[in-house]
Amino acid sequence: MNSAPALLILGVSVLFILGIKLLASPRTARAGNLAAAAGMLIALLTLHHPGGDSVWSLGWNFNRTLIALGLGLGLGLGALGAYSVKMTAMPQMVALFNGLGGGAAALVAGLEFRQPAHESEPIIGGSLLFAVLIGSLSFAGSGIAYMKLEGKLEKPLTFPGQKILNGLSLLAIFGLCGYLLSHPSSSPAFLILCGLALFFGVAMVLPIGGADMPVVISLLNSFTGLAVAADGFALHNLAMVVAGTLVGSSGTLLTLHMCRAMNRPVKNVLFGAFGAGAGAGAAGNTDLAGRAVKPIQSDEAALLLANAQQVVIIPGYGMAVAQAQHQVRDLSEALGQRGVEVRFAIHPVAGRMPGHMNVLLAEADVPYDQLCEMEVVNPLMARVDVCLVIGANDVVNPAARENPASPIYGMPIIDAARARTVIVLKRSMATGFAGIENELFHRDNARMLFGDAKATLQSLVTAVLAS
Repeated sequence: MNSAPALLILGVSVLFILGIKLLASPRTARAGNLAAAAGMLIALLTLHHPGGDSVWSLGWNFNRTLIALGLGLGLGLGALGAYSVKMTAMPQMVALFNGLGGGAAALVAGLEFRQPAHESEPIIGGSLLFAVLIGSLSFAGSGIAYMKLEGKLEKPLTFPGQKILNGLSLLAIFGLCGYLLSHPSSSPAFLILCGLALFFGVAMVLPIGGADMPVVISLLNSFTGLAVAADGFALHNLAMVVAGTLVGSSGTLLTLHMCRAMNRPVKNVLFGAFGAGAGAGAAGNTDLAGRAVKPIQSDEAALLLANAQQVVIIPGYGMAVAQAQHQVRDLSEALGQRGVEVRFAIHPVAGRMPGHMNVLLAEADVPYDQLCEMEVVNPLMARVDVCLVIGANDVVNPAARENPASPIYGMPIIDAARARTVIVLKRSMATGFAGIENELFHRDNARMLFGDAKATLQSLVTAVLAS
């Protein structure tokens, strides 16, 4: 490889790494996205053959026309999605885009594997088969994740003998891979392998409930990165190797981080069918077990908030569903005008994708310095006058600390129960994604404010401003 492509790849790699680094903070996330996108654009516009010649310098042909059309179509669809998709639908778009990336990696690997030049290169052939498998799995699994995030397949789907069927499918996949490495020209075996990989991607995600979708999205994202890296190795494209390795490693680390946040191993997420959709209960003065809760009205809640010195707001998926992030910001500003110190406590797995709450609050222009991680806000919670829980459930459930029989026991939570007063905004007494009752709702310092979060928050803003 001559020096010009090597320097370009080095510059592109630096932009990719810089993009990942800047994405670690909400303040710099936009710049990180632009840096990584610039690196990818440079990589595409300066594509080089393994020998060092640019693909654009050898004259125009049909293949270059397809590349240009792909660039234009991708840029157009990406911009359309960025400007038209609502922030509350961002998890679905992330799952969809990740699936398309995995499918593209599998398609490239499949076409390259069918080239006769690789029949005598088992290492290259193995890399390409790995990319086909992982990319196809990510493509199919992301499609199911998309439907779960849309609420169409939210509950785990299990059936007798499911694990046995999945195990047999996996054994068949390994057997076909071994066969294809010695018989790469076998079209039937290759097509069966692709079909089994797609089936396994569907079968892997179907039993997983909605509560675990943030982990699943992150894991599938790492799969896509690994598929791209394998493609880059086989095609001698170092930019693809760097990009794929960064995505694969960061996705894996994020997956492990979120599993630690839930105190659950990855294998339990993938094979435990945890997170079944919750049943709904009617709003009222008792929960499903008949224990009393203490309702509160908007004017009373507004009075408590307006006279507080410190308020912590804990957003959850209910805020996203109600699209109430702008009303949350308005309430925070109204309290700030009265001298109330307001913080937002963000749990790592609140919502439906990594950083879901951060994205929503950033979209509503909530100041970054008001966003606090769980580890930062928990030691301060005993001094908090009012803790406002908006649509969060399992991430504030004291059973995770106090009840060894609870399925979420050991999961790190936000210690909302330690605040002087807790006001919980919910539509009803429905359980969270874990399908268990929240012990917080029955504490002496807890009050339930029933109703649509968006309308309720707007009434709180009005009452606080008028007080």
